[in-house]
Amino acid sequence: MFLEKQIFTTVIDSTPLVSIDLVVINEKNEVLLGQRLNRPAKGFWFVPGGRILKNEALADAFKRLTLEELGTEYLIENASLLGPYDHFYTDCVFNESINTHYVAIAYILKTNKNELNSLPIAQQHSNYSWLAIEALLESNEVHKHTKWYLQAIDSKGI
Repeated sequence: MFLEKQIFTTVIDSTPLVSIDLVVINEKNEVLLGQRLNRPAKGFWFVPGGRILKNEALADAFKRLTLEELGTEYLIENASLLGPYDHFYTDCVFNESINTHYVAIAYILKTNKNELNSLPIAQQHSNYSWLAIEALLESNEVHKHTKWYLQAIDSKGI
């Protein structure tokens, strides 16, 4: 269920949002990133993902978000749980006066580049890129929350 702007603004100002972040890794060990069009993290390169909706089961949210964000539907069973992360932002999707708190549940999804040939442009991301993990970690244009995922993968040896 999507909320109207006024209600959603109150929710953002009052509670954490729960989301799924998709750490998509291809056969060359590159990570798929999109350049964000919207606040928070506008302009940064970030992993695809999105909010879990009220009354939406986690597995259903995963299928919806992979279809919306990647153009291809995947089952949650095809991914590995990386874990939950707190993301704090000083702004929100609607303005810069309300901060946002996400509890992002990160999943690793290993795929082949060729499976993702219809990535949706101009909805959440203006552009997509496959980046090597080393380059991603060194870039100032990649958001720190995305870097956290790759640092965790490296430390766990996944």
